[in-house]
Amino acid sequence: MRLHRLDITAFGPFGGSQSVDFDDLSAAGLFLLHGPTGAGKTSVLDAVCYALYGSVPGARQSGQGLSLRSDHAAPTTRTSVTLELTVAGRRLEITRQPPWERPKKRGSGTTVDKAQSWLREHDAVTGVWKDLSRSHQEIGEEITQLLGMSREQFCQVVLLPQGDFARFLRADAEARGRLLGRLFDTHRFAEVEKRLAERRRAAEAQVREGDAALLADAHRMQQAAGDAMELPELTPGEPGLAEAVLTAAAVARSTAREQLDVAGCRLAAAESAQAAADRALADVRETARLQRRFAEARERARLLQERADGHREAQARMERARKAEAVAPALELREAADAEHRRAAAAQARARALLPDAFADAGAAGLAAAARRAAEELGGLESARRAEQRLTELVQERADLDRQERADEDVLAEAEAWLAGWEATRAGLQDRIDSAQEAATRAEQLAVQREPAQQRLAAARTRDRLAGDTDGAAERARRAQEETLTAKAHWLEVKEQRLNGIAAELAAQLADGEPCAVCGATEHPAPARKDAGHVDREAEEQALAAYQEAEARQADQERRLGVAREALAAATAEAGDSPTGQLAEAVEELERLYAEARRDASALHSAHEELRRAEQEHERRVAARQQAEIRAAARVGHRDRLDRERAALEEELTLARGALDSVAARAAQLERQVALLTDAADAARAAEDSAERLKDADARLADAAFRAGFDTPQAAAAALLDDAAHRDLQRRLDAWQSEEAAVRAVLAEADTAAAARRPDADPAAAEEAAAAAGRRLREAASARDAAARRCAELDRLSARSAAGLTRLAPLRAEYDRVARIAALAAGTSADNERKMRLEAYVLAARLEQVAAAATVRLQRMSSGRYTLVHSDDRSGRGRSGLGLHVVDAWTGRERDTATLSGGETFFASLALALGLADVVTDEAGGVRLDTLFIDEGFGSLDDQTLDEVLDVLDSLRERDRSVGIVSHVADLRRRIHAQLEVVKGRSGSTLRQRGH
Repeated sequence: MRLHRLDITAFGPFGGSQSVDFDDLSAAGLFLLHGPTGAGKTSVLDAVCYALYGSVPGARQSGQGLSLRSDHAAPTTRTSVTLELTVAGRRLEITRQPPWERPKKRGSGTTVDKAQSWLREHDAVTGVWKDLSRSHQEIGEEITQLLGMSREQFCQVVLLPQGDFARFLRADAEARGRLLGRLFDTHRFAEVEKRLAERRRAAEAQVREGDAALLADAHRMQQAAGDAMELPELTPGEPGLAEAVLTAAAVARSTAREQLDVAGCRLAAAESAQAAADRALADVRETARLQRRFAEARERARLLQERADGHREAQARMERARKAEAVAPALELREAADAEHRRAAAAQARARALLPDAFADAGAAGLAAAARRAAEELGGLESARRAEQRLTELVQERADLDRQERADEDVLAEAEAWLAGWEATRAGLQDRIDSAQEAATRAEQLAVQREPAQQRLAAARTRDRLAGDTDGAAERARRAQEETLTAKAHWLEVKEQRLNGIAAELAAQLADGEPCAVCGATEHPAPARKDAGHVDREAEEQALAAYQEAEARQADQERRLGVAREALAAATAEAGDSPTGQLAEAVEELERLYAEARRDASALHSAHEELRRAEQEHERRVAARQQAEIRAAARVGHRDRLDRERAALEEELTLARGALDSVAARAAQLERQVALLTDAADAARAAEDSAERLKDADARLADAAFRAGFDTPQAAAAALLDDAAHRDLQRRLDAWQSEEAAVRAVLAEADTAAAARRPDADPAAAEEAAAAAGRRLREAASARDAAARRCAELDRLSARSAAGLTRLAPLRAEYDRVARIAALAAGTSADNERKMRLEAYVLAARLEQVAAAATVRLQRMSSGRYTLVHSDDRSGRGRSGLGLHVVDAWTGRERDTATLSGGETFFASLALALGLADVVTDEAGGVRLDTLFIDEGFGSLDDQTLDEVLDVLDSLRERDRSVGIVSHVADLRRRIHAQLEVVKGRSGSTLRQRGH
């Protein structure tokens, strides 16, 4: 990395714009940055760091970057830092502007503009700067990747700060570890330690979880086994837990199986006792049942003897009922005749009550004769009834004529009113037809204009689109041309490099004794050698192929550009120069007029149809008026005929109605009289017939009762039973007979009689004995089942514990392995004799490299007296690995770096800083650090030591490096001619540069 130029505006103590030309300062290899205390020497280095990383070292970075702004700057001047440098063969320019609190453009107060960043790269071929990014994150990532180091590493390696390495020399192992960890980015080794510790804890948790599960199963086995199992007093994770649990489980299983055998024997004995008790209980219950059966039969026989008289009476009652059944038909016949006679007498009384008093004593014959006379009079009124019906029809016809006359008058009035406006209606419809016809003609004319206008608009839009495509094609053709030029330049450069190294390529083909193809000599004392950047034929051919491909892409892009331009010219010729918006408005107006004309023309058909319907309505109205006038003339004669016929009918009906209102009322009166007389005559005849039938039924009933053995018909009726009473009496007789037979059968049973002769049975005692045997059986069965369950549960838990131990074995082995490695990496293992952590071990190797690199320069600075060495010894109770000692060649003794004097500490820390820069550079991927800064400390050196230190710094030029010394020591201004002076003033600091 080489710095070229730094531009500062309103940054730190610099109120205005300042520039530093590092190319001019670095020409001498060693330059001095000096100025009064507080002038801003360190701010120049802060500006370099801010440009690269967007922040400054240490505590000087605060807030959001607002503190970087100079207090001497004008309110309208924005803080800006621009750095031009070369890194990894690329020349870059970085510009950064921190947040800026500026006055508002409108109103009072201030506003904050966001921070901005720019990254540009110089193109050596075209000689122009190309923008790469404006993103803070992208620029930071790009710079960090190119430099290969973080901001902290950069500040320690390039910007060697005041006193940091002196403190590093005097620091303890922990402080050195923190600093080296930031420089060499060894946090990944700390992460390895952390991951190992996490894996150890995870494996330990799994082992403890497995032991906890095993111990939980052991507690379950103890609960299942009762007092037969004793658990070991161990906790999860302790060794020997698994073996102790398995041993206790085996003892518990053996004890449980013995208890199961004993419980089985007890269950068999209890089952035998239960069977004997059940048989004895069954015998006692059977004896008790037979004894109860015999006693119940004796009791039932006594009850039958007590009810014997009632049974004989029921038998006699059943016998009389059987005799009375012979008289039942005659009784039913007499009851039917009596009921019929009562109904006929009631009907006769009702019919006579409706007749006038004149017919109260008339017999059936007299009533029938009166009915015939009334019927003859009713027949004489039929002609009057027809005349009355015709009169009603005449009245209805006359009303219809009046209604028709009124309807025709309404038709005539409506027709006259409609026909009065006919001419105006027809004229309006004709005007609508004419307007629609004109609109149709206008629509046809506009339709002819639409297609050309739309084609011109489409051509204009195509013209606009092709104009954009042409610009894009032109840009792509330009980029293709640039790529071709770049590829061609690269090919020519590669070709030139190959021609420059062609001697080495030809020398590779030489063989001893064979003539050289160039000079013909057979001896080749000093053949050319290929250097590291040698270019062979294959590289040249690849560069040529890349150039040819770029040239082909350029030709293709130029062809596409020509096609786009031809299409644009054709579209422009068709569309003309009119803007697309104007053509679109014209097409839109034309479409609007065309749509309006189409809409108006669409009313032509409806107007024709409406005129046709109006003419049809006119014809219908004229015809309706004529028909109404014809019907009015015909109604005059018809009305006169109806009036004459009505007068004749009314005269005839006056004679036929008599005192009633109508002939129909007189006819209804006669019809009702005929019906009443006829009904009364029929009822009188029915009453006479029913009386004869009742007399005959009484005679038959008396004869049937005498033959059945009853003194009177009433006695026979009393002996007769209805169906329900007969069934009830028969049921009681059958029940008596069944009960008597059942009692006799029980008393005749031999077993029952034998049981009755034995002593009374005691079922309660037998049941109690059987219950006691059942309880003993259930207790034995429960004990046997509990023993079986205990064995099964112990077997299941033992098998699960064994399976768990099998699964846990790999986890335990993994835990032992991880725990051993984690303890070794953490420095807590007994195998780690120096108690050195993994990260400390890596840092110790880096510190050993730094000490070796620093010793080279320290020996020159101290005239070979001092040598820096790395020490693995432990300091106090701490851990070892980061010790740093100095070996004094004058005394031959090794001592701690904290015992060095002030001047010795300075050049030792300077040598350490330079060595650290070399090691970090190699660690960062070999990025060259061509510009270094050393801040203060030279005032503590005597003249001889200062000369030696400057000789060492001056020797850095051999590696094409430039070193900037930051100091206010006056002697250095005499020794170093290239200087950058910081001048302090009331309006801010300024920079003054002097060349070499």
